[in-house]
Amino acid sequence: MIIVCLLLCLLLLLSFLVYASYCIQSGIYLRSFCKKHTAEKIVALTFDDGPDSLQTPKVLQVLKEYQVTACFFCIGHKVKGNEAILQKMVAEGHLIGNHSHTHSGLFPLYRLSKMKKDLQTCQCELERVTSQPVSLFRPPFGVTNPTIAKAVRQLGYTSIGWSIRTLDTQQPAPDKVLARIRKRLEPGAIILLHDRMPDSDQLVKQILDLLKEQGYTVVRPDKLIYQ
Repeated sequence: MIIVCLLLCLLLLLSFLVYASYCIQSGIYLRSFCKKHTAEKIVALTFDDGPDSLQTPKVLQVLKEYQVTACFFCIGHKVKGNEAILQKMVAEGHLIGNHSHTHSGLFPLYRLSKMKKDLQTCQCELERVTSQPVSLFRPPFGVTNPTIAKAVRQLGYTSIGWSIRTLDTQQPAPDKVLARIRKRLEPGAIILLHDRMPDSDQLVKQILDLLKEQGYTVVRPDKLIYQ
């Protein structure tokens, strides 16, 4: 009986640790801004894992056509060769965020000094190209832990999560993505997308049409955070 109780406790502990690490909304290790508490029908779009030389310009064109601004959480090692895309983002009024330099699957396991160096390398690359300060951060894969929390605090970043995960990286049919958004849509929501995905521009068009149909206005994420 004692062994069963111990195993149950261990299982519960492991479940808690997984939840704390993989649910960015939990805020257990790192407090991240995931949505604004408001009655106003406003939402924000965020994009991870760019810049992508093929898809990001297409997404930017759609956003320009709809007169919408967003935040792009960029990977540092993707900056080289895509400098013009980053400069276009800034010129068209978008925010740039730090999504780590390596975006390695091992990032959450880095020791603090290595993690800070990775984030600072990304920040330097982004600021070198855009001439804009970069203070927004989104953890790779949305994973948090005490080391990531400490790095974020010491570097002075604002961590940004999401309230609607579209699961677009799993390449579901667009109607499934739209249904997922419609189900979770609420004032102050932050939507997670990836500009690197095939046909991401077409998906963004459909999402923007859905938001307009539902009476929502898309604002830049900092409008949710600071106003």
